[in-house]
Amino acid sequence: MHPARKQRLILVLVLVALSSAAVGFVTYAMRNNMDYFYAPSAFRAGEVPFEKRIRAGGCVVPGSVQRSGDSLDVRFAITDGEADLEVVFDKILPDLFAEGEAAVVTGKLMRDGTVRADQVLAKHDENYTPPEVAESMAGDASCGHGAKI
Repeated sequence: MHPARKQRLILVLVLVALSSAAVGFVTYAMRNNMDYFYAPSAFRAGEVPFEKRIRAGGCVVPGSVQRSGDSLDVRFAITDGEADLEVVFDKILPDLFAEGEAAVVTGKLMRDGTVRADQVLAKHDENYTPPEVAESMAGDASCGHGAKI
């Protein structure tokens, strides 16, 4: 092999190795920032890890919202039509949050089966449905205007 070709081959191999290492380090660093989406029925099936940051979505079950009298604590349930999931939230709820409407919560699954949410997103537009929420809500007519979330 000609020395110039050998030098180029070594340079290309080093660049590929460094690029692969950089992608590996970035992926490793981001693994703690990923929020996996689960439907309430996945919680019932035991597919959701405890104490890891997750997202869950569904319709707020009518009559399930319980507000604390002396703090901001709110307990409510969300459903995907197959199972209900209890959520505990200790901040101010969004203005569009309502019973019978869609919500997506971000938080951690606690050992008692509730989700301790640190963020609640409420339905903001009847025409937009996040793909992962639409899949989990397919066929559930109990949420606001049919299955629209």
